Amino acid sequence: MALDATTARELALEALRRIDDEGAYANLLLGKMLTASTFSAEDRRFATDLVYGTTRMRRACDALVDRFVTTEPDVTIRRILRLGAYQLVFGGVAAHAAVSATIDLAPRSKRGFVNAVLRRVASTPMVWPDDATRLSYPTWIVDRLRRELGSDADRMLECMNTPPPVTKRADGYVQDSASQWVVDAVGARAGELILDVCAGPGGKCTGLAATGARVIGGDRNGARAGLVRANASALGQNIAVVVADGARPCFAAGSFDRVLIDAPCSGLGALRRRADARWRIRSSDVDDLAALQASIIEGCAPLVRRGGFLVYSVCTVLAAESIDHPTPDGFEIVGRVADGLPALDDRWREFGPGFRVLPHQHDTDGMVVIRYRRRP
Repeated sequence: MALDATTARELALEALRRIDDEGAYANLLLGKMLTASTFSAEDRRFATDLVYGTTRMRRACDALVDRFVTTEPDVTIRRILRLGAYQLVFGGVAAHAAVSATIDLAPRSKRGFVNAVLRRVASTPMVWPDDATRLSYPTWIVDRLRRELGSDADRMLECMNTPPPVTKRADGYVQDSASQWVVDAVGARAGELILDVCAGPGGKCTGLAATGARVIGGDRNGARAGLVRANASALGQNIAVVVADGARPCFAAGSFDRVLIDAPCSGLGALRRRADARWRIRSSDVDDLAALQASIIEGCAPLVRRGGFLVYSVCTVLAAESIDHPTPDGFEIVGRVADGLPALDDRWREFGPGFRVLPHQHDTDGMVVIRYRRRP
């Protein structure tokens, strides 16, 4: 990837352009850009904070700036102002450094304007018009989480505005702790045949394989299936990977001891890892995703042998995408403790027929898991 940026701020501005104009995903784009750079470790960390932070706090940054803008600036100047506002209010950068260095990113004809706006941002206390603007989320997300979580909602939203911790498994694979707990909840055993239905990019699939189980990873997206292969190869694992649609599975009924459906979802529990996702997901998408999830459950439940287990997980916290799904025919819900499955500890809080962890509770992604046993 060609890269002309010579400073962390230049790289960050180019990354923000690609996210805004080209629909690039921050978590996929930034690593490639940093690899192509010759930045020091300090500059890499700074660039990462600028990209992720400015993207997360976009709505709040716009509100900070708009107090002092009477005519809408062009898209480039808008990005520069957001970048400057982030540094001044959220990034902990000294005002003189944030203003002077950000001004240098603007065309000469616009530097006076950028200077005037950012200096006023730096010196004028903010009165937020509402919590959704202050927290920098679409209003529908704040409203939906408050309805479903009550007093936990704002703590969750605040938590997802902070950088996530880096957690590694024993084999060195970087994976959020809650995702590792989902793998544990499956209870895979050496020699068992396990299907990971929506396996890309491979974190849970390789975690299951580490137990000694025989694992098949499926994903209907060829590129994501390729990531599973690459991750398994890097870990020295022998995982069979297939491109397959979970709603229309290509396996015989009763073939698997355990099936994991880590379903496509809104990702509302993992927004701090996916900085731009809050601006992509729409309220109507939740209903569409819930319908897709239901079709995957219906398609894959028959693949479990009698007496075997189906584990459903999502990195969201909404009922519509988790506990509102009906129990598959021929299955029963399994609680915290059950024969053939590991017990779920108190990190998992009861949530209807399933269990949930919220981001602020243990500094992880938000996750729901529901476990079912197929009746003998």
